[in-house]
Amino acid sequence: MRMVTIDDIKAAADRIRDVAVRTPLLPAGWADPDRPLWIKPESLQAIGAFKVRGAFNALARLDEPVRARGVVTYSSGNHAQAVAFAAAAFGVPAHVVMPEETPDIKIEATRGYGAEVVICGPGQREIVAAQVVKRTGGVLVPPFDHPDVIAGQGTIGLEIAHDLPDVENVLVPVSGGGLAAGVGTAIKALCPNARVYGVEPELAADTVEGLRLGHRVDWSIEDRNRTIADGLRSQPSDLTFAHLQQVLDGMITVTEDEIRDAVRQLAYQARLVAEPSGATPLAAYLKQATPPGRTVVVISGGNIEPPMLREILAG
Repeated sequence: MRMVTIDDIKAAADRIRDVAVRTPLLPAGWADPDRPLWIKPESLQAIGAFKVRGAFNALARLDEPVRARGVVTYSSGNHAQAVAFAAAAFGVPAHVVMPEETPDIKIEATRGYGAEVVICGPGQREIVAAQVVKRTGGVLVPPFDHPDVIAGQGTIGLEIAHDLPDVENVLVPVSGGGLAAGVGTAIKALCPNARVYGVEPELAADTVEGLRLGHRVDWSIEDRNRTIADGLRSQPSDLTFAHLQQVLDGMITVTEDEIRDAVRQLAYQARLVAEPSGATPLAAYLKQATPPGRTVVVISGGNIEPPMLREILAG
């Protein structure tokens, strides 16, 4: 198992510099004065989520003859769009396996970048993706279980450390764990006194349980699909879990109502559209689950179905 280093993340930043938006840290003047807050809005990326960083870095690292065969991935939405976007940039075909419960807005956006979308049943993504790899000869670019993907996501941590070197708390959503693994690796290397917290919905809190027990645990897909945060229904791999054990100072769980409140707060106070998954770090902040100090919340994405957004904003 190869752990990602700060040098891997710095190299990824060079590769993606002309593709990924260097998102700002937005000060939240309405936040708790004892816990000054900055928002890292990855919803401003071209695909509406942070995933473009890891996907583009992973494709850029492939040998050209391998990449030319095309790429395959599986995703509930944002990584799907990211791989489709990156494949279009490199001019190679992309086949993307997406579960049937994926929001339509994410499926159509993935097709919009030119990818062939394959719909599968719940919990069948990896199996179907392996079949597509065999059929097409393409190379698999997993959504989180790869050092190059983790390193790309870690560039968010580089930017936070540069823009707010005295940061004290960083809150990051956790699903497959690639984002938290990468951001945590960068923050711990550059801001060693900062605390890094992962955030999960209570209805998909497998990482909370796993870290408490010291090993990965398996929650059924039926259980994980209960949460409104559709982007946080995956579980860490051995690789990402090992990183999380090293870089996280704690985990925080949030309720479905708290997630909805955070989506509203971002819309009304920060003028940002966030999907439920992306709003979970703010939900953790709003429940005062972190110590005092300068705090950054990573808003991982903003790809939300318009009817859901209307319903949430209506309260």
